[in-house]
Amino acid sequence: MVKKYLNSHVGNIQQLIYARPLTYEEGRARGMKAYQVKNGPLEFTVMADKCMDIAEASFCGHNISFLSKPGLMGRNHFDTNGAEAQRSIMGGLLFTCGLENICAPCSIEGRDYPMHGRIRTTPAEHVGADACWQGDNYKVTLTGEMREGELFGENLVLRRTISTVYGKNRIYIEDRISNEGFRPEPMMLLYHMNVGYPFLSEKSRIILPTRAVQPRDEIAAAHTKDYSRMEPPRDNEPEYVFLHEMAADSEGNTFAAVFNEELGIGLKIEYNQKELPYFMQWKSTASGDYAVGLEPANSSVYGKPYHIKEHSLHTIAPQDTEVKHLILTFLSGEQLAEQLEEEAKNLLKI
Repeated sequence: MVKKYLNSHVGNIQQLIYARPLTYEEGRARGMKAYQVKNGPLEFTVMADKCMDIAEASFCGHNISFLSKPGLMGRNHFDTNGAEAQRSIMGGLLFTCGLENICAPCSIEGRDYPMHGRIRTTPAEHVGADACWQGDNYKVTLTGEMREGELFGENLVLRRTISTVYGKNRIYIEDRISNEGFRPEPMMLLYHMNVGYPFLSEKSRIILPTRAVQPRDEIAAAHTKDYSRMEPPRDNEPEYVFLHEMAADSEGNTFAAVFNEELGIGLKIEYNQKELPYFMQWKSTASGDYAVGLEPANSSVYGKPYHIKEHSLHTIAPQDTEVKHLILTFLSGEQLAEQLEEEAKNLLKI
């Protein structure tokens, strides 16, 4: 009935939902390919040439995502050059960190591992876009494959599927990470999901079913009690990073959310702890760098040296595949904050 109803009101369904390929034509983004997706009030851009990550996103006419000072760009010489990788981190709603390293750059046994790894700027191959009716649902699906490989080294493949259904205001992400080599390989993965102004403001609340909060360092320790609120921007304020022990249901399902009381909209990120047992929060109130990152991961923010020291480095067996799932739901409503808070409290009771 939904299909018949919608088709009776529009001549072309792309009036309501579509995925359109585009190529950027200026600046450091020149030549970079992407897909612009519209699903009613939800709009987002998937970067085919940067790990199929989600750059810009808006909901109900309001910007949701964070765009850092370097702006949109393709792969360049900053990406794998130690701490200079910050000159190529453009933010976005999602950038994927891994697969050999996450977080700070490091050097181990003479090998350099760049900040947040190499996969985040790896262009996709076998890229595809599909949009069609599936019963009473009209679904847009994007796929792409990123390979992180080295002669005589690792051979890891991340195959990503991003989909959205008309009227659902959701983005579904499925990642299949395969070790196509013949030895066990370290496989570190962090989903860096970043929100910015005007969705992020002093009117925003971060809602997490957290059992305990651990600051990453002394700078963050002084601000631990304020992890869930946003202050006004402050000039030259340092970043804070917190590690959260998240509550989950009996199946391992949990969530993180941001809600803007003034705009009446929210973003809920659902994931499973069995797939992603760590969760970190990045909070920056610095003027010009005003952002919050919500980060489900399979490894700690302390990075590769920490896991090697603790003998806890996650590895993937040769010819094996791991699957990760994320659901991003964009919400609106007067009682939304209370509902999200109640859901968090219920998880804490389990």
